[in-house]
Amino acid sequence: MSASGAVETVRRGVAAAGTALFGVFALAAPAAAHASVQPAAADVYTMSAGRLGAATAAVLALIGVIVGGLALARPAGRFGTGSGSGSGRLGAFVALAAGLTGTALGGLVVATSEGGLGTGNGLGGAVVAVVLGLMSLVLGGTVLARSRRTARPS
Repeated sequence: MSASGAVETVRRGVAAAGTALFGVFALAAPAAAHASVQPAAADVYTMSAGRLGAATAAVLALIGVIVGGLALARPAGRFGTGSGSGSGRLGAFVALAAGLTGTALGGLVVATSEGGLGTGNGLGGAVVAVVLGLMSLVLGGTVLARSRRTARPS
């Protein structure tokens, strides 16, 4: 290796070390400062707005799943149309409305929550609400399709 080649290698090493130091001190420092100003996780018993919204969405979606399951299992039961046909259309509409509302509210909480699971922002409950809401929508759609199929004149 010639003397000019050795000098070039040293120059590249110094430039790489300078770039690494710049990256550590100039670029990582604002990220570390940002992490230090993050709010602390909420207490276990604190009811934040995110937790309240997620709980409301989960309860609505769970009601939709229960009503949709009952309407699917027993269409002639309480959730019939009242005309004696027992199609279960009322249960289908209740399940669809509750599932859509629960999914939308849960999705809103998921989109607006800051931080991850366990921070007290309601992210875990919102994910559960979205899953239950989708289940309610599927059950309500199944009951509605079945009621249209059985109500068709022969």
